[in-house]
Amino acid sequence: MKGLTVRWSLVDAPAGIEEELASYVEGTSHAKFTGLAGLHFKTWRMRAGEWFEGCYVFSTDEARAAFQETFTAGAAEAPGSQLIGSAPILIEACDVVAVAEGWDGFTAAPRF
Repeated sequence: MKGLTVRWSLVDAPAGIEEELASYVEGTSHAKFTGLAGLHFKTWRMRAGEWFEGCYVFSTDEARAAFQETFTAGAAEAPGSQLIGSAPILIEACDVVAVAEGWDGFTAAPRF
């Protein structure tokens, strides 16, 4: 499986950005990526005051490359960049070695 990480710094982001980002994911972004062809899953991660990122896992190199090319071209105008006030500090492709589903199972939800 083919991964992609997109990370923004929150060091100089506006106060309250964490709640704004969580609301954006819940109300818009989650639905945008649910059912996206070529995508196995996306996880949104955040460390308050430090960083916010999207972790994508695609089914093929081609699906990842196509998404990465399109995203990178408009990264400064992406919704996350607009909310945070700066472009991503990292857009990095990687290989996903394995994924394990724990006893409690996998839960897809727009907000935890």
